[in-house]
Amino acid sequence: MMLSQRCGAVRLSHKSITRSVVGKIAGLAAALIVAQSALAQDEIIKSHGYSFFGDLKYPADYEYFDYVNPEAPKGGEISIAVSGTFDSMNPYTRNGRAAALSTVMYESLLGEVLAGAGGLPADVEGELYGLLAESLEYPQDKSWVIFHMRPEAKFSDGTPVTAHDVDFSHNLLLDQGLKSYADFVRKQIPKTEVIDDHTIKFYFADGISRRSLVEQVGTVPVWSKKWFEETGARLDEPRIEVSPGSGPYVIDSIDVNRRVTYRRNLDYWGWDLPINQGRHNFDVIRLEFFADNTAAFEAFKAGEVTYRREPDPKKWASSYDFPAVKRGDIVLEEILDGTPPNMTGIVFNLGSDVLKDKRVRQAIALAFNFEWTNKSLLYGLYDQQRSFSDGTHLEAKGTPDGADLEFLNSLGDLVPEEMLTAEPWVPHESDADRLTSRQNKRQALKLLAEAGWEVADDGVVRNSEGAPLKLNFLFNSSASPTDRAAAENFVSNLKSFGIEANFETVDASQYTKRERDRDYDLVFDGYPSLLGTGTGLVQRFGSEAASYSLFNPAGLSSPLIDEIIDRSLNTNSQEEEDVSIRALDRALRHEFFLIPDGYAPDYWVAYWDMFEHPEVIPPYALGTLDFWWANAEKADALKASGALR
Repeated sequence: MMLSQRCGAVRLSHKSITRSVVGKIAGLAAALIVAQSALAQDEIIKSHGYSFFGDLKYPADYEYFDYVNPEAPKGGEISIAVSGTFDSMNPYTRNGRAAALSTVMYESLLGEVLAGAGGLPADVEGELYGLLAESLEYPQDKSWVIFHMRPEAKFSDGTPVTAHDVDFSHNLLLDQGLKSYADFVRKQIPKTEVIDDHTIKFYFADGISRRSLVEQVGTVPVWSKKWFEETGARLDEPRIEVSPGSGPYVIDSIDVNRRVTYRRNLDYWGWDLPINQGRHNFDVIRLEFFADNTAAFEAFKAGEVTYRREPDPKKWASSYDFPAVKRGDIVLEEILDGTPPNMTGIVFNLGSDVLKDKRVRQAIALAFNFEWTNKSLLYGLYDQQRSFSDGTHLEAKGTPDGADLEFLNSLGDLVPEEMLTAEPWVPHESDADRLTSRQNKRQALKLLAEAGWEVADDGVVRNSEGAPLKLNFLFNSSASPTDRAAAENFVSNLKSFGIEANFETVDASQYTKRERDRDYDLVFDGYPSLLGTGTGLVQRFGSEAASYSLFNPAGLSSPLIDEIIDRSLNTNSQEEEDVSIRALDRALRHEFFLIPDGYAPDYWVAYWDMFEHPEVIPPYALGTLDFWWANAEKADALKASGALR
């Protein structure tokens, strides 16, 4: 029995196929080919969830996800600090800065938006289960998909959620959403059809990969068509007022740049669904906004904020010795992060003229001393990324051989010879005891000379026309002091090389706008880790939207990358997909468009001792606002002792 059948997916044949037996063997063969093609078109898969290859961990009659506590109590408040400011509750526009969790009110056909992007459930990769949709059906060739919606679903204002709202939301994103998203999706999904109030069909374009298309339409946030039409609000404008959502939380209060409070909706339509058991447990989620990380930490120490995920290794190693910790009123935990690290670090703007030459980028990278930074600033708590699929079977290693080499050879002249004969790129090594490595400096100056940049008599690196090599490093003022120290030491090294590096610090709002406009040479940013193929790869790494995509801060544009992504999207088995992703990892590392800055292999969490979580945390999510809960007795005890107000 197929896995999809064993897990509750039902296959239905809508038509019977008849074949006329003809006398000639050639005619019989032709008829068989036609019949097989028709079967592929007509065989319909109906299921309660979706994965591309049809495997589903949870059957149709599942009661709850394995990692949740289905008996978790509801109630209590959790408060979290956010550094920076906000002037909008609409995250879907290029203008303004939206508050954190501003999508928490909305749901989608397959799982809610907050978990989104393959993150639900958090114990498997690439599986989605029905939320607004109770089931979906599609042909074997995935040329279309039909969603059958739950008729009981309703928005927080009491109006029903219908297929008309789904259709409206899909088209609103195309008409008023981000250009890189809209341009891509229009080509993939040429038509939608509202069959009835609770049934909608999406048609997919011919001649394209079927990867991520069902996930794409299944995870679009669903907004109220009625509200948008009555208010005249637009998706491409910043605004504080928001449309009603259908999710378990609603906005309780907003104090711009100070506080946002979300409250659990007791009238939420979906409390009894299996997908919601043991989840959405806090009555109130309160976000407190602070100018910087230091102020946020002080608020946590004072009990104004009750939960903190520590981003700063220096603080984690040396600052959690205040009275509340010593009394045992605050719990400190290191929880293993089961996902491969994102490829974050100092991103090169490949649109900058001075950074178009890879040798220049390689020279600049040699000014970043990870080993010294880790020892001196990060207390040795970080590891350094080698790969976009670090630590997984998808990480490219060694010189390519077997199926990996065969795949690369099939790409022809697009593949540089060194990718076929050399090991994939890995970060350079530096002296942990010296910020500036003489060996790395010599290597950097050699690379710059090869690229036409020489050190002049005044000690400044100049080109043949005498123009100095200038770089602008854009930095967010609300970032942690440790991040700032790492960046400043990197800039100091660049200056010691003879490069005119400007370290420009701007406030959070300016930073957001400048980054969207790609107004920088260097910036702290990154790319998600590679866990598999999907159309999101095109938006992150593809050439077509490279000049403006918000998901591609380097502006990477490479015919080789485009071809690998296209091949990956058209693979027919998990084994073929894995080979293509290893090739993509190898090629992305070869392109060299960022300097990895390291990552913490664990979640560092600190919280006042009134929160609890399942004993086993799933590999793909920490899940604090998803499946943790408050212990009312512990909360009362902290208040009775005077530790909390």
